[in-house]
Amino acid sequence: MKIIPISVLEDNYSYILIDDKTKEAAVIDPVEPIKILNVISQTGAKLSSVFTTHHHWDHAGGNIELVAKKPGLAVYGADARIPEINYVCKDHEEFKLGSLDITPLHTPCHTKGHVCYYVVDPSTGEKAVFTGDTLFVGGVGKFFEGDARDMYRILFHILTKLPDETWVYCGHEYTKNNLKFALSVEPHNENLIAKWNWCQDKLITVPSTIGQEKMFNPFLRVNEHSLQLMAGKTDPVEVLHTLREMKNNF
Repeated sequence: MKIIPISVLEDNYSYILIDDKTKEAAVIDPVEPIKILNVISQTGAKLSSVFTTHHHWDHAGGNIELVAKKPGLAVYGADARIPEINYVCKDHEEFKLGSLDITPLHTPCHTKGHVCYYVVDPSTGEKAVFTGDTLFVGGVGKFFEGDARDMYRILFHILTKLPDETWVYCGHEYTKNNLKFALSVEPHNENLIAKWNWCQDKLITVPSTIGQEKMFNPFLRVNEHSLQLMAGKTDPVEVLHTLREMKNNF
């Protein structure tokens, strides 16, 4: 499979996902349709689908224009607030993009209808997950329509259960700010320091991997004693809540 990150708006990412075998393509959160279509036209791929992670305008706001320009697209999502949605994803109900296996993972917290899309290429064994505004490089999304318990379940019972080598493609370029916060709560984490140094001259910092995130993303490290000590809590859900409140005010 081929994945093309496209910087859109101020700090958002849209993605083009292409099945190498069939040249069938999907776009993830195509908020700037003309920019997306220009890139697709250069690949020779045929656009068939839109994968929408959630209804917020900076992710779903391009759906109407895109469908107007390309009638007949399958628009996937799990929230009635998503414009042009015509296929409601059920949790873990697999479907195909060409030869690629797509598994929608319901991750309600940032919004109640948030979906992450897990993709496996059976011919290469490659794996990727498009996490929208749920998991970022070094951070997580705000809990607009959920709480710390919801996010804990998502992080520890869904996303970190994916193989460590799974590429993580998130919805925003927030990495430097996320890592700056992470360093404020875990200043001696060598993996975190290395990632901070690595990203300094990078405009695009995706993808990460699930395995990497476990080593430096503080929200995936709430079971670590050092972070529990810093938060003054032993319950990892409370540590997660404390970290989110701290990040909100950072």
